[in-house]
Amino acid sequence: MIELTYNPIHAEELTSRVRTPSCGAVITFLGTVRDFTGEHYTQSLEYHAYIPLAEKEMLRIEQEIRKKWVIGDVVLIHRLGELAIGEISVAIAVSSPHRDEAFAACRFAIDEIKRTVPIWKKETGKDGQKQWIDQPDNTNNESQEKLGAFGAE
Repeated sequence: MIELTYNPIHAEELTSRVRTPSCGAVITFLGTVRDFTGEHYTQSLEYHAYIPLAEKEMLRIEQEIRKKWVIGDVVLIHRLGELAIGEISVAIAVSSPHRDEAFAACRFAIDEIKRTVPIWKKETGKDGQKQWIDQPDNTNNESQEKLGAFGAE
């Protein structure tokens, strides 16, 4: 299951969404908003996405996980909008009969989300200044073509 949401992500609910009686491992990854980027202090982050392509890429990641590893279930969620320090921005939960596959699938998911999903971060610093940070790689041609028509704003 994939989800882009403007609502808070609740970590406790993630594991219940993927747990099954046949799986002995549940791995959860939570990415949270920290109070610094590089050497700059952060007041908040805004997440923006090209939603149609972001959903398509997240679905591709989910399908690839299901092909590569034996899993029970997987949930990929990313927040959009303005987030305060400490809020969860991205969450991944994977269940599998065995831990090695769950760990590998979870690591693959976050690496692919960061690499290919068109989601952008705009940082608001302690001084109130805003700047775009950490643009995704988006190396696949379809992403490049579609993103060319849309800027970061």
